[in-house]
Amino acid sequence: MLILIGALLLWTPWASHGVLNFWQALFTACSAVTVTGLVVVDTGADLTLFGQGVVLVLIHLGGLGLMSFAALTVMALGGRFGLRGQRLVREAMDQTSPGDVLVLVRYIAILALSLEAVGTLLLALVWVPEMGLARGLWFSVFHAVSAFNNAGFGLLPDSLSSWVGHPLVNGVITTLFIIGGLGFTVLM
Repeated sequence: MLILIGALLLWTPWASHGVLNFWQALFTACSAVTVTGLVVVDTGADLTLFGQGVVLVLIHLGGLGLMSFAALTVMALGGRFGLRGQRLVREAMDQTSPGDVLVLVRYIAILALSLEAVGTLLLALVWVPEMGLARGLWFSVFHAVSAFNNAGFGLLPDSLSSWVGHPLVNGVITTLFIIGGLGFTVLM
């Protein structure tokens, strides 16, 4: 359902500069949710800011796990999980202890957003002076989230090839890939 909703959003006229057909939108949504990084269109050039935002949300939902976001939503609405709900979330997150799942989900969200924020700030040191405030910050956020979730999406036609010799960009992207790839159980 998430992939289908994402595809329908990417297929709207607000998501692209008129170049996405339904199959391209479906492929892009599927790639974002499954964090494979395969693309059939240029994410930075062919998608509008709205379309790039849709891809970013799909990367987050796929990378951090739908169960984590469901638990966060329940938590944000002030709800509680019953024993069965806690068991389902715990199993989806590869946890064996019967501790409070909401505490675990909160920890995961804080950890992920904190690491992405640090990555964003470090990348902004390079990209804001180069691209201007708005574009530089957007590039920093998008690439930090993509790297942490191991999604492989980029906003430039050559991905990050033009930054191959830049130590800060390479260090931040590589560190986020490694930390995100280790998974939350290992990090905890």
